Amino acid sequence: MQIEPFGLERWFAEYEHEADIMFAESGIRSLDADRFDLDPGPLGYVIPTNGDPAFRAAVGDRYGRDGDEVIFTCGTQEANFLTFLSLLGDDGPVDGEGVPDGVGSGNHAVVLTPTYQALHAVPAAFGEVTRIELEPPEWRLDPEAIAAATREDTAVIVINNPNNPTGRFHDESAMREVYRTAVEHDAYLLCDEVYRLLADDPDPPVASYGANGISTTSLTKAYGLAGLRFGWIAGAKPVVDRAWGWKDYTTISTGLIDQHVAKQALGEREGQILAENREHARRNRRRVSEWVDRLGLDWHEPVGVNGFVTIPAGFTDAEEFCRTVVEEESVVLAPGTLFGHPDRFRVGFGLPADELEEALTRVRRVIEEHANDAVHTGGP
Repeated sequence: MQIEPFGLERWFAEYEHEADIMFAESGIRSLDADRFDLDPGPLGYVIPTNGDPAFRAAVGDRYGRDGDEVIFTCGTQEANFLTFLSLLGDDGPVDGEGVPDGVGSGNHAVVLTPTYQALHAVPAAFGEVTRIELEPPEWRLDPEAIAAATREDTAVIVINNPNNPTGRFHDESAMREVYRTAVEHDAYLLCDEVYRLLADDPDPPVASYGANGISTTSLTKAYGLAGLRFGWIAGAKPVVDRAWGWKDYTTISTGLIDQHVAKQALGEREGQILAENREHARRNRRRVSEWVDRLGLDWHEPVGVNGFVTIPAGFTDAEEFCRTVVEEESVVLAPGTLFGHPDRFRVGFGLPADELEEALTRVRRVIEEHANDAVHTGGP
């Protein structure tokens, strides 16, 4: 098995620790820990290792599923990784009697891109991937294109909704068309829904569509709890069981403190947390939209806190622009080159309002100064 280097994480590793402002983080600003009770009691393992049964049942209710159709993970990254391990190929764990576990075999995945690199690089390491590209400026999901790419050996169709990096929220009717394609091919539809609850009126999660729907998510992006590293898979029991079998060889269980705080975030505090975060996202989105318009740039008005913006004139590509910004103004952006679009860059505008204003000022300064330099030197 071979996997390509994770370009976005390597880019962040190069710059984010020394830069003043991280203007590319794709989640909402972090909540303070003192909003929660942080004492779970003795610090042992979470037992059973797939998560507290009553808590899993409560999460399952969100999808119309039983607790045995949910497994807790260390963030969405592990949730997706375990799901790909479980679905691609037929070499996964068997049950206690050595009997195959009921998950169909197949080593082909259809992945909607651009998207977070792990959603195409990991399945490509385990099997074969066909990528269906969203087209700017609308980035509209085409269910017919996905249907045409789906084969008899397709194990999973992969969509990130709302999309990262574009912020496009694919509507429910299109998603249900894709789900029907998955059912017709005895495949699963895996939807990474980590940004879903930042929408003012979220569509139903894919795991609620039926047996072939799988939802992965975490408390990272919409809840402002990135450091908690708490996520889950919701889907058919054979898939969840197989993921549990693999999880025994990865993180064994989520952290006890993580689960303890997650119960509070998904309990009586949830309504207030999401209301605050949605309002914060709305307010920052309006501000960034004004900034984009003022500078003559373009983006698709996003859901969540990611935006995929066209690069300004005077720069060869997104990487040159983003390196200039971080080296001259100490602001980290994410070059669209890492998503296959060298003419765009990703902003993450979930940060605190004062930091956002400072980031916008600094990036604007780079754009305007380089535009002036081009005029004075007779450049383009």
